[in-house]
Amino acid sequence: MDWSQTLNLPKTDFPMRANLAQRESQFLKFWQENDIFKKMLDKNKNNKKFILHDGPPYANGDIHLGHALNKVLKDIVNKYKSLQGYYTPYIPGWDTHGLPIEQQVIKKFGVNRHEVDPVEFRKKCKEFALNYIDIQREQFKRLGVFGEWENPYMTLDPKFEARQIRVFGEMAKKGYIYKGLKPVYWCPSCETALAEAEIEYQEDRTYSIYVKFEVIDDKGLFSNLPIGDKKVYIVIWTTTTWTLPGNLAIALNADFDYSLVDIGNEILVVASELVERVMKTNKIEQYQEIARFKGKDLEYVKCKHPFLDRSSLVILGEHVTLEAGTGCVHTAPGHGEEDFEVCQRYNIPVIVPVDNKGYLTKEAGKFAGLFYEDSNKEIAKELEASGHLLGVEKITHQYPHCWRCKNPVIFRATEQWFASVKGFREEALKAVDDVKWVPEWGRDRIYNMIADRQDWCISRQRIWGVPIPIFYCKNCRKELITDETIDHIAKIFEKEGSDAWFSKDVKELLPPGAKCPVCECSEFEKETDIMDVWFDSGSSHAYVLESREDLEWPCDMYLEGNDQYRGWFQSSLLTAVATKGRAPYKIVLTHGFVVDGEGKKMSKSEGNVISPFDIINEFGADILRLWCVSADYTTDMRISKEIIKQLTEIYRKIRNTARFLLGNLYDFNPKTDKVGYEDLKEIDRWALQRLYMLIEKVTKAYEEYDYNQVYHLVHNFCVIDMSNLYLDINKDRLYASKSESLDRRSAQTVMYEILVALTKLIAPILSFTAEEVWQNIAFKEEDAESVFLTSWPKVNEGILKDETLREKWNKIIEIKDIVAKQLEIARNEKLIGSSLDSKVKIFAKGIDKKFIEENKDIIQEVLIVSQLEVEEGDENQIKVEVYKADGSKCERCWKFDTMVGKNEESLNVCPRCYEVVKGK
Repeated sequence: MDWSQTLNLPKTDFPMRANLAQRESQFLKFWQENDIFKKMLDKNKNNKKFILHDGPPYANGDIHLGHALNKVLKDIVNKYKSLQGYYTPYIPGWDTHGLPIEQQVIKKFGVNRHEVDPVEFRKKCKEFALNYIDIQREQFKRLGVFGEWENPYMTLDPKFEARQIRVFGEMAKKGYIYKGLKPVYWCPSCETALAEAEIEYQEDRTYSIYVKFEVIDDKGLFSNLPIGDKKVYIVIWTTTTWTLPGNLAIALNADFDYSLVDIGNEILVVASELVERVMKTNKIEQYQEIARFKGKDLEYVKCKHPFLDRSSLVILGEHVTLEAGTGCVHTAPGHGEEDFEVCQRYNIPVIVPVDNKGYLTKEAGKFAGLFYEDSNKEIAKELEASGHLLGVEKITHQYPHCWRCKNPVIFRATEQWFASVKGFREEALKAVDDVKWVPEWGRDRIYNMIADRQDWCISRQRIWGVPIPIFYCKNCRKELITDETIDHIAKIFEKEGSDAWFSKDVKELLPPGAKCPVCECSEFEKETDIMDVWFDSGSSHAYVLESREDLEWPCDMYLEGNDQYRGWFQSSLLTAVATKGRAPYKIVLTHGFVVDGEGKKMSKSEGNVISPFDIINEFGADILRLWCVSADYTTDMRISKEIIKQLTEIYRKIRNTARFLLGNLYDFNPKTDKVGYEDLKEIDRWALQRLYMLIEKVTKAYEEYDYNQVYHLVHNFCVIDMSNLYLDINKDRLYASKSESLDRRSAQTVMYEILVALTKLIAPILSFTAEEVWQNIAFKEEDAESVFLTSWPKVNEGILKDETLREKWNKIIEIKDIVAKQLEIARNEKLIGSSLDSKVKIFAKGIDKKFIEENKDIIQEVLIVSQLEVEEGDENQIKVEVYKADGSKCERCWKFDTMVGKNEESLNVCPRCYEVVKGK
């Protein structure tokens, strides 16, 4: 007889093989056609809001793994909050202005931005950006990310641009916007100023040089010293030889000691503490100190520039240290922030002998026309020939590079527009402390950045961006920016976009009757610079959160990579504090960068770049989503094919747990077949308690944004509590009992609870799989079209806190572990095959023996053995012996029983199975 026909074997259409890469498209279609995201919002529309404001990715290429990690983490936050009942509208955004798009357009169309009509050039930039928005939108949707994809925000949107103009106007009204001549980071390749957020440091090998500046006016300080007719030189040290044409001063520290050192044919001046190091570096063995002066005594000493017809004044500055060099700092006010500031105190003019493209100008004398990097060698040759070069040293140091073109940048004093961070720094620092930073170290990072930050250079010498809305009087050059001009421009931009600035005449851009506040002239010119793109995205909170009725300001969360402390987090904070007095967010969550399997940065040159679609097309988006939580995402995340393959095994265990549960619930309707808690078998009550423990811990982990903990908790539950224990034990009840028996229905009741809860717990992370499981549940209590239209599982506190149950089952599992070791030994010795082949004898004394005897049937079921005997032990520890089971093997349930075959029809089944079969 085919006994399998009499068993309740699992039945489900849920496939063992996930085939995610192909199957996920069905669920993307299901979500879209049934408008599941809108229904999620409708379900919770009257509930408390949770607003995660999207940091806009740049629209200039396909998405990479960093984008994928970022968007998936945001999706996890939103889906969890929605299941918890929050109203979670998510508006994706795109950053669409700026240099990278200009460069791509120049490359693609072969245009010269200096010659082409600005409006035509901007049109091509807009087309380029919109094309990549469409591409990235579909790529983000493929990740399973929910959002208002057909109604995103874009920084090129005319209404966005208009709101940005108003933010600028509000900051100007409060006195935070000013124009000034200052050294700024300047990229010669991109021909524009850069903000600190657009700088990245790379290791650079260069030559540092020691240069002698001859003293031509010592203020009489050296007249009584035994130096005769020897010349005195102050020695400076620099790593940027090309800046020497801009030298106008030498800075000393007022409190340091400076030595006059006789080296035989001349006298050198260096900081006393550095004499030995300087002499050794420059291979000077014979030298003698002849005098010492405090730095403040040497103030106003004059030196002669080594190759230009000008003097160099000795001045004092607190920025001078003894960490490197000579303690005498080469000072070029056109090439450094500290140089500029210290020279301002001495009314020293600013000379900038380098042009927009990085070429030295006529102020550099004979070196005019040389590219700044090429001039290093020529200047060094000149210094050597004239006897002013004391020495050369090759060093490796961190040098600033443009984060767009990756080329070195220079410091160059130019007239730029600035936002005065100094004007609201204290408010900004207070706002930092009103925010929850995850991880906590984020607070110190951004706090220190703002505390140390110089004023924000917000002007860029480019075309593709939002123009700085300022006019200049043709007569007296006074700037014009008023409430009326800002309002007028904003209204024009709202209708026509910022192209109007480039296409319209100045008079059309000005409100009627506009006049210069100084000379009353009515003729004006418009500013040609555009705003820093960080001002664009930094204004997004004002447009997105305030212009949409279903959102609110401030939002609950910003979530981006940890490079955004100096980028979007900071620019958003600064514009918000400047205009509204507080941060635009309540929580800031950050993640690390994506690196390869060895922890190396991904780069095309290394050949270690992995595209998100390399993974999605082979393994599926859910595997990529699982990777996003498989490690601590607040640090750098490693990825490789090997790591992904390991994750597929983890995924398979979760999937197979769901499949087993589904397969054994094919005939269970919770509305009619559910068993009350009091009637549940004890093992099922234990499993229910374990489920509630899982829900409690997973919920806490989600609340704390600890998704790696969710990953471990769910995986361990599926493997340890379910597969290795509860589900394995349940197989006999599920398959061999009467289909409608209390034993089987008890197991199914709890398995249904586990399946539904587990599906919801994994839904924010394994969204495709959770939806697939939900659609395959034969009967449901919740009449929800999608798992995302359900509610987060609740915990029964009474069951969760039943300590008696918990302690009892901890003891049972402890006994199971002891027995399992002996069963494994017996299996290795070929005494038994499966555990059902065995009879187990447990030897115990006292409380242990009493406990085992009272729970003998439960323990036998948990051990999955055919027979269990309990005998008196002679030690205070449990001992186990394994024997071949008595009787014969039941052909239906495979248990051994001495009564097998002893029935009316002589069938080779045990009494339990005979009764079930005859009943059927």
